[in-house]
Amino acid sequence: MTDFTPTEMMTIAASRELSNDDVCFVGIGAPSAACNVARLTHAPDITLIYESGTVGTKPDVLPLSIGDGELCDTALFTVSVPEMFRYWLQGGRITTGFLGGAQIDRFANLNTTVVGPYDHPKVRLPGGGGAPEIASNCGRIFITMALSKRGFVEKLPFITSMGHGEGGDHRERLGMKTKGPTRVITDLCILEPDAVSRELTVVSIHHGVTREQIVENCGWPIKFASRVIETPVPSEVELATLRDINARTRKAHQASREAA
Repeated sequence: MTDFTPTEMMTIAASRELSNDDVCFVGIGAPSAACNVARLTHAPDITLIYESGTVGTKPDVLPLSIGDGELCDTALFTVSVPEMFRYWLQGGRITTGFLGGAQIDRFANLNTTVVGPYDHPKVRLPGGGGAPEIASNCGRIFITMALSKRGFVEKLPFITSMGHGEGGDHRERLGMKTKGPTRVITDLCILEPDAVSRELTVVSIHHGVTREQIVENCGWPIKFASRVIETPVPSEVELATLRDINARTRKAHQASREAA
C-alpha cells in the first residue's frame, strides 16, 4: 500500500519493533499508538505498562494521559506509582521503553524541559515525568519523533532523559547497565546508534523519501549506514488497525467533550 501519511508510516514502523515477549513501558501520544497497534496485530500477548501503575492494559481507545480511566478499566491490575518505579522499573522487570520528546541530539539524548536558556527559556516544556527513569532502567529504548531541524538539534539546551550521553561508552562509565536507545523511528527514516561512536545513523528510509529530504530536516550533518534499506510499507491490516483505533479515539473523546 502507498496511500498512507508520514505519521502513519512512523507509527506502524515503530509498532513492528515490539514482540509478544515484551514488557513495555508506554509513553503517551505516538508511542501509545504504536504499542497498541502492535498489540492488536502481531503481538497480542505483549504486556503494556503505563506510568500511572496500570499493568497489562488493553485500551479500546488511546488514552489522553497516563491518568485516563481507560487504562485502569482495561488493566490486569494496577499498582501504586512508587511500586511501579521501585519494583517494576528499577527492578529490571521491563524490557522495553517507548519515548518521545521535544528535542533530540545525535546521541539520542532527549529534552522535554526547556527550549532556550534554563533560567529564561523561550518555551518551558512539561518536564521529564518518569522519562528519565524509563530511559535509564528499561532494557532498551525506542524513540518516536518527527524528523525536523526544530526537533533534531546539534546541541540540547537541557538533557532531560539520558540517551548515549557524549557517545561511545558514556552510559557504561556512568554505571548504566541497560542498552539505552536502540532505535529512533521518524516519519522519514529509522536511525540506530553506531556500534562504536553511538551516533545516530540512518539504517532505513521510508518509501518515497530521499536522502536529501533527511539531510535537510536534520539539525546536524546526519550520517547514513553503509547499507541502507527501504522500510517496508504498511500492510492493509496494519493501516486498517491504526486508523480504526484512531477513529474510535476521536469518537470517544468527542463524546466526552459534548457530555461535559
